[in-house]
Amino acid sequence: MRKEKPDLLAIENGLHAEGYALICGVDEAGRGPLAGPVCAGAVILPQGLVIEGLDDSKKLSEKKREALFPLICEKALSFSIAFSTVEEIEELNILQAAMLAMKRAIEGLSLQPELALIDGNRCPETDVACRALVGGDGKCASIAAASVLAKVSRDRLMRELAQQYPQYGFEKHKGYGTKAHMDALRQYGPCAIHRMSFLKNVAAQLEKEGYRIRERNFRCRLGEIDIIAQKGDILAFVEVKLRKSSSHGEAREFVTASKQQKLRMTASFFLTGRPWAQDLQPRFDVLEIYAPQGPEGPTRCEHLTDAFE
Repeated sequence: MRKEKPDLLAIENGLHAEGYALICGVDEAGRGPLAGPVCAGAVILPQGLVIEGLDDSKKLSEKKREALFPLICEKALSFSIAFSTVEEIEELNILQAAMLAMKRAIEGLSLQPELALIDGNRCPETDVACRALVGGDGKCASIAAASVLAKVSRDRLMRELAQQYPQYGFEKHKGYGTKAHMDALRQYGPCAIHRMSFLKNVAAQLEKEGYRIRERNFRCRLGEIDIIAQKGDILAFVEVKLRKSSSHGEAREFVTASKQQKLRMTASFFLTGRPWAQDLQPRFDVLEIYAPQGPEGPTRCEHLTDAFE
């Protein structure tokens, strides 16, 4: 028996009957990916407006979302789209970064809503009264509209970022942990827009082993090095590799000859002009991270010293 589609206006109509005039729906996109920012949308729709085909963005095709996007923007009394950056995700954690993006979206509206309906079970800290609604993007028109704006805006940004980092295929998976994305991470390591929370685990592992972290994500025109750490008279240049399992060979096998050459050149550049490092013995290590659920899930680290000459 076919399940009847819920009336997306029922909740808002009930609230309008209680005396609320301006109600905004709020939703986010991008909490689950391994790369890129998180995006939030906030939308105030006219009372009683029916947008044909509107639904939870996850249930819609990309083509349908793109078609709805300009229609929502045209029909809305007010709408706002906001982001939290990768850096903010790293500093705050993904939940708080999503809350921040939603707060920004609400505060970016040209009209002040009397009530904000938030998809999920938590509300951002804002001066606007908020109510959380679990599964709201499939129950409430304004939240569904916000989900479309957030999803389309983030997808568009990830397609733009794919031009800067073509090796990862962001235009296809939008930063989610697909097999293709995990394969690219294993081959190339993380880039500037990856959420590097798992590197904190790496640094903690090295510090447990008695290393002092000298640099993280060192970059120059010759290449980049994930972590540079010192222990006694050893200066370790550490390449970090993410893997979902250990069933496909050792991590060092994924550091190709060309990558090794880039690491050597980048290490030489790092040593130039750093007198404190001149008497240290350079070494190239690989630190392998086993992360079955991706970088934001539980991880296990394996440190391989002297991975190559």
